[in-house]
Amino acid sequence: MALVEMIMPKMGESIMEGTILSWLKQEGDVIEQDESVLEVATDKVDTEVPSTHEGVLKEILVKEGDVVQVGAPIAVIETEEDNNSPKIEDAPANLQEAELALVDEPLVVSAPGSNGNGTLNQPVIGRFYSPLVLNIAREEKIPMTELETVPGSGKEGRVTKKDILGYLQVRTGSPIPQTIQSSVESLVDTRPVKQVPVSISGSDEIIEMDRMRKMIAERMVDSKRISPHVTSFVEADVTEIVFWRNKYKNAFKEKHGGSLTFTPIFVEAVVRAIKDYPMINISVDGQKIIKKASINIGMAVALPSGNLIVPVIHNADHLSLTGLTLKVNDLARRARDNKLQPDELQGGTYTISNVGSFGNVMGTPIIMQPQVGILALGAIVKKPSVVETPSGDMIGIRHKMFLSHSYDHRVVDGSLGGMFVRRVADYLERFDKDQQV
Repeated sequence: MALVEMIMPKMGESIMEGTILSWLKQEGDVIEQDESVLEVATDKVDTEVPSTHEGVLKEILVKEGDVVQVGAPIAVIETEEDNNSPKIEDAPANLQEAELALVDEPLVVSAPGSNGNGTLNQPVIGRFYSPLVLNIAREEKIPMTELETVPGSGKEGRVTKKDILGYLQVRTGSPIPQTIQSSVESLVDTRPVKQVPVSISGSDEIIEMDRMRKMIAERMVDSKRISPHVTSFVEADVTEIVFWRNKYKNAFKEKHGGSLTFTPIFVEAVVRAIKDYPMINISVDGQKIIKKASINIGMAVALPSGNLIVPVIHNADHLSLTGLTLKVNDLARRARDNKLQPDELQGGTYTISNVGSFGNVMGTPIIMQPQVGILALGAIVKKPSVVETPSGDMIGIRHKMFLSHSYDHRVVDGSLGGMFVRRVADYLERFDKDQQV
């Protein structure tokens, strides 16, 4: 028999850790290879982790609720003797040793002055940085690729204020003036937040936020802090789209087995508008603007729990309307069933949110960082409207909806933000009613 370590797998390109939600197997259980052993939550998605070997679950190394780094051991599996399987006594003692075994030379911290640069020989990818450190780096024009090489003396190798100021002194060859330190520190309000007392009576119910709600709350606060939000509104006449959908929805369901909704039509219009105004398809890194080559549209999906999740349609500009419809239906269904993969929640460059599904006519959505824009789609409502005809203007019943475009005013001015949402409305109003799906 041999003992083999089961390690925390990498569940997405930028995911470096996961939280153990529950163990599906207990110590002593017989497990098959690829059989689900535990549930893990990341900041992207909850997923089941399969066993890497067949055998007996000998020992569980982490408890439910523990946060575990990618590559760290989480369980021990007893298998039949296999000379090709790594034995537990030969495994690295911890994740750091496992990472060091993958490079040609040790990860050595060069002390300031020892070799003239005071940097790590290998960058540390995915390390946490405090807002103060990030602001200092931004002020001193230190890119992320350089920041990842700065030695950290804090917990788990984190870079402290002392570390980055010491690095700057070595980098520039002169002491950091006190004025720089004080000006940078002023960007972060470090004063303690005064807690306002909450009045609770005996009839009130106290509900603990679940993990996803805590995460949503944190990200929404961060987005409002990072991006100065401005919202522009446009009303679009979508009468022809309503008639076209009513004409083809039954045929589409018979042919493809899914529903023909308005969402893919809206996604198509957004994609076309982004091609006309590519500076909406950007993100901000310090004082740099990153213009995205791919058009990846995130779509907010309401979960049965009441929380929201945003799966991403990657390369949406490469899909036809039929392809977009099938993709939207697939992502929405698997989002509600908690079956999304981590990579399907990453890489979005622009987001839409259908507030009309809740009966709302408009909204002021909050931007998904690090994107710079998000579009809220209001409810489609019948309205009396002036209709131009060859014989003159008439009053007719039209189907109309509001488009609410929130954008980051650091990099998107009112002219660009307003013209973009107007162009989306133009594409909706000029929808090709002769096309088929």
